[in-house]
Amino acid sequence: MSPAHRPTHPRDRAWVEVDLAAIRRNLDRVREVAGAQVKLVTMVKADGYGLGVRRVLEAIRPAGPFGYGVATLDEGLELLRLGLPEPIMVYTPLPHGSLARCVGAGLIPAVSDLDTLAALGRLAAPPSASRDAIPFQIEVDTGMGRAGFHLGEAATWWPEVMRATRAGLRLFGIFTHLHSADHPELGSARAQVSSFDRLVRDAAGIGPDVLVHCANSAGSLRLVSRTANAVRPGIYLYGGDIGDPANPPRPVAAVRARVVLVREVPPGATLGYGATYAARATERWAAVGIGYGDGLPRVLGNRGWAIAGGSRVPILGRISMDTTVVRVSGDVSVGDIVTFVGRDGEAELSLEEVAESARTIGYEILTGLSSRLPRVRI
Repeated sequence: MSPAHRPTHPRDRAWVEVDLAAIRRNLDRVREVAGAQVKLVTMVKADGYGLGVRRVLEAIRPAGPFGYGVATLDEGLELLRLGLPEPIMVYTPLPHGSLARCVGAGLIPAVSDLDTLAALGRLAAPPSASRDAIPFQIEVDTGMGRAGFHLGEAATWWPEVMRATRAGLRLFGIFTHLHSADHPELGSARAQVSSFDRLVRDAAGIGPDVLVHCANSAGSLRLVSRTANAVRPGIYLYGGDIGDPANPPRPVAAVRARVVLVREVPPGATLGYGATYAARATERWAAVGIGYGDGLPRVLGNRGWAIAGGSRVPILGRISMDTTVVRVSGDVSVGDIVTFVGRDGEAELSLEEVAESARTIGYEILTGLSSRLPRVRI
């Protein structure tokens, strides 16, 4: 049944629907393309890319991933509270003052410079036969630039990494980030993979038990590394396009809200802060219970679309914190459901289309959805 005409729904204002089966199908597709022997490190940072980490784990955990990736210490601690036994890796560089909490909790930090390596080493000193070595990952900068040891200086820093592994630390993994794996032209991404592979082949001390990975979602489906034994899918799992027509993701998220007021207005009636819209004729306006306080991008005012009654309708005027107005026909009433991301009948607003209208990317649309919107599994 069309969402707009469901007789009942558990929410009375606005919400996000999360299709757990679609997440699982997207994950299975990554595994199929990458190969059954490749380990899956599923990225669940930013509260499961904005969809609610508890919800998305319901789909991911049964697939048996090798481990999970987060960006912050607090995100890793939240996964521990949820009882995940698999390795949890923190990928953003941590302040030195946070390393002790990270290590003490059993999380695996990423190291991008010798100062952090030394700070981590001090937590392991003096080495003890009764204490396990502290695991860590090395990030290598092959062109992303934001973090990681510089690839061209490996002769300087790699011996220090090996020295640390003999003094109470354990090399758990080595990785890099691809900056353009979702672009139509893959030349630069292939160059990154090639340079990373060359480093891994030439570096002493990387045994078969070390996690080696360079592929994000796009890289997992579009590129091949000769040394990697793991991939790190993220946005693709949650319905984000990664520039591969052969592997479109299953849509995962839908953003919906209810009509709270319908009114007919005369020609010239103005709407919203700044009165940026004026009715061109007698029009029917529906106020919908969602706004930028819920994460609906304000920039969609006067340029974005919604779906009401199975048809596309324009967003009028500036979006308010709590309310958005759309122009509708006579078959839309108070209580009906309006879709801002997702499908209603034959009409669809894909995540990518909404992001393009908002002059941003799908990642920002998802992670910008506020906690005021309940996440509802479907």
